[in-house]
Amino acid sequence: MGLLALYVSGRLVWRRPWPYRVKWAICLALVASSQHHLITRSFFGSMASPEVPGWILMFLGWAFGSMLITACLFFVVDVLGGVVSLLSRRAGRALLDSRSALRPSLALAVAALSVAGVWQAVRVPDVRTVEITLPALPPAFDGFRVVQLTDLHASRLLRRPWMEAVVGKANALEPDLIVLTGDMVDGTTLARADDVEPLRRLTAGHGVFAIPGNHEYYEEYQPWIHHFESLGLRMLLNEHVAITNGDASIALAGITDPAAARFGMPMPDIQGALAGLAPEDPVILLSHRPPGARRNADAGVNLQLSGHTHGGQVWGLHWITQWANGGYVSGLYTVGDMRLFVSNGAGLWNGFPVRLGRPSEITQIVLRAGGPSIPQHHEKH
Repeated sequence: MGLLALYVSGRLVWRRPWPYRVKWAICLALVASSQHHLITRSFFGSMASPEVPGWILMFLGWAFGSMLITACLFFVVDVLGGVVSLLSRRAGRALLDSRSALRPSLALAVAALSVAGVWQAVRVPDVRTVEITLPALPPAFDGFRVVQLTDLHASRLLRRPWMEAVVGKANALEPDLIVLTGDMVDGTTLARADDVEPLRRLTAGHGVFAIPGNHEYYEEYQPWIHHFESLGLRMLLNEHVAITNGDASIALAGITDPAAARFGMPMPDIQGALAGLAPEDPVILLSHRPPGARRNADAGVNLQLSGHTHGGQVWGLHWITQWANGGYVSGLYTVGDMRLFVSNGAGLWNGFPVRLGRPSEITQIVLRAGGPSIPQHHEKH
């Protein structure tokens, strides 16, 4: 990030006819914004949970987001300029002149756009409704409604009033089942207990179930598991439960997160989660991260619900997130005989509170029994 800040400084600042004190001030501000994670975790808490006021986190997110997106755009412009220069020196010189004039305007546009991006990140998400057809679903479950909440990331940025609004929207849907697929909190139980208290009011006809995400492991994993249980969230840790509707039933399974390896905790165990089930039993799996979908499909899962990616947060940068998550970033996929749904998430980590073109969501999933559904994306091999 420091190198990106220096790159933006070199491309944006040093060739300008400005006083040196102005140039140094802008360059220092860019470098400081690139290092705000190091600064906040060193003096104000931790990487996952800097304990500073929310407005400061929003300002830092705006500054960091502006620097990062500007660096990416400058890089694209420079690469295009290099290609044009190879093809024609004259055109290359003309493009160089236009690039020099374009950069300040581009940086200002990005800074303005990042204000909207921060607002999109912290607002209460809208409801997104998705229908998913599962051939193995019993007819009694046709129309069964599942609300998925993922990546709530309770922090000094997303506090109790925001959580209350999310819970209110989820309950207003009157779902049959509510599932929380990880990353509910950033911080200790002492710091965040009041912010997650509204989760106690989540209600659904067939219960409220949850799994841990990677952020649950960063601070006080075991106390958080106990606290979630005390809020009425049934934690599924490499295990499953039967969801019964009339004479029919489906299995709801949940696995832990690979972050467990760093802390000596039980790793994800799909075989353990499905132990005792017959091959023909319909299975919905809660897995915080989408990678591993092929393994879970081979194990007999019919539908996997995941989060973790935040939908990529910024259009264009979402391709990097997609690459880092096995090709999955947002929406509905087909993996073998399994459906995989990756939610954009309701919240996000406070270290990069920017969304542009990848909106947050409270996901309402309507299950349908019958023939194969038409997925939004297909896994490529």
